[in-house]
Amino acid sequence: MTLPPLSIGVCSWSLQVTSIPELKGFLDRLGCDVVQIACGDPHHADWKEGDNLPQAAGAAGFRMTGAMLGFPGEDYTTPQTIQKTGGFGDPKTRPERLDRFKWALDRTLALGLRDLMLHAGFLPEPSDPDRKPFLDTLAKVGDLAKAKGVTIAFETGQETADLLLLTMKELNSPNLMVNFDPANMILYDKGDPLRAVELLGPYIRSVHVKDANRTKVTGTWGEEVPLGKGQVNIEKWLETLKKVGYQGPLCIEREVGNQEERYRDIAYGIGYVNECLTS
Repeated sequence: MTLPPLSIGVCSWSLQVTSIPELKGFLDRLGCDVVQIACGDPHHADWKEGDNLPQAAGAAGFRMTGAMLGFPGEDYTTPQTIQKTGGFGDPKTRPERLDRFKWALDRTLALGLRDLMLHAGFLPEPSDPDRKPFLDTLAKVGDLAKAKGVTIAFETGQETADLLLLTMKELNSPNLMVNFDPANMILYDKGDPLRAVELLGPYIRSVHVKDANRTKVTGTWGEEVPLGKGQVNIEKWLETLKKVGYQGPLCIEREVGNQEERYRDIAYGIGYVNECLTS
């Protein structure tokens, strides 16, 4: 599926939907037919359609940009809990999560997609003894994806852009790319999203459009806020994306508030991004 450059879309899990008709209803209300869709893993974003999700989604009439995978046991309560439980970070859960990843590859293909996004986990620094086994795991992820013809995009945020760039160069896999979330860099307090785009430009495969303010207490989360009301500088961030040659979809993500509050903020965000792109 080919989308026009910089098509505005929505992340399905942000709308807290549990069925394809519910998702389609929200998209129709939003006047949007582009969506990054959750794979259907129960711990992240379950679907009532179960194994029939691909057929139901394919018949719904919206356009999907890629699939999103979460892992059992990931705990976002604090930055410290997700550092221990996120992605492939814990050596004890790597075999189980590689199996789950293989399932997600097949689900991605069943959805008619070739892009899968996920959090790799907190990347170890070069001095960390776990860096080699961690990168070996990510290399295996790349090999498994390559065999299926799928591109993996790791979400940003847990590390600095410099560390992520170093890691991508070391992995040197054409099937491993970046899903850039500027708010995550603010929420984790890991640097300037604008500079990060310029550093990571060649690796940016997809983006989550989200805004946030930095924490004032070291070791705690920053605050996610509606688009344009935080410290990302969304308008300048979009300009920087275009500057580095990004032409992919712009999928709005909102992870705060109840369903109607999220819908309201996403609807506002669609209008705001449109204004930024046309101003």
